Amino acid sequence: MTQKNFEEDFLSQQFEANREHLRAVAYRMLGSRGEIDDAVQEAWLRLSRSDTSDVANLRGWLTTVVARICLDMLRARKSRREDPMGPHVPEPVDETRERDAEMADSVGAALLIVLETLQPAERLAFVLHDMFAVPFEEIAPIVGRSVDASRQLASRARRRVQGAPVPETDLSRQRKIVDAFLAASREGNFEGLLAVLDPDVVFRADQAAVRLGTLPEIRGADAVAQLYKGRAQAARAALVDGEMGVAVILGGQLRIALRVTFSGDRIAAIEAVADAEEIAAIEVEVLER
Repeated sequence: MTQKNFEEDFLSQQFEANREHLRAVAYRMLGSRGEIDDAVQEAWLRLSRSDTSDVANLRGWLTTVVARICLDMLRARKSRREDPMGPHVPEPVDETRERDAEMADSVGAALLIVLETLQPAERLAFVLHDMFAVPFEEIAPIVGRSVDASRQLASRARRRVQGAPVPETDLSRQRKIVDAFLAASREGNFEGLLAVLDPDVVFRADQAAVRLGTLPEIRGADAVAQLYKGRAQAARAALVDGEMGVAVILGGQLRIALRVTFSGDRIAAIEAVADAEEIAAIEVEVLER
């Protein structure tokens, strides 16, 4: 056996040792036994094409990969506006039938139905953290958000799963904060901006937003207030993936989405997303004035 064949065989064995774990992650993410193996197979293909010599935790690496694949599948499903394939999907007629039945029993049809009501990013954050103990530091880059924003996603999902709707009073309060922020920004009211920004507020921008003329990261209320002073003319309060945020509309199209994280009655973080593919995957509902 050549060295290359030996390495491929070893990698295959390592993957097989983690297959059931990956199927469990995929099932909870997708709620569809018919899609599990597609996601897991894609994870294997990505593994076989990657250099994992520096990967210390292959199980964690594979978990991240299959989570990304499932997130893409959920977003594609949502963009096609297809009905989600839930626990009612017939079991595949193959040797995995018994394992699939055990998996369904371990999760529960009721939980899967609730999970289907979550936004893709919420579902991923909740499943990975609450069901598989993946730290938010590893979840954040998968969903393209800060650690705090990822924690907020899981918290919102957890409330829904536990039967407690996200309090409308939270959204109402946050709407007032965002409205005050946008009004101060449009008016060039520096003091007004400081009033709604946490002293340690952090602004982050993706590469597409950076190309529009901003820095990738700005810290502190004074600096962030200076950034937004006299701007926001095309910005509107909006629900961004179900959470209070801001939509920048130019020429009738969504150009930038601002994900906003709150701390009490102030804005603690702003993430500017301008990447076209990411924008296309975001669900944005512009709110009436």
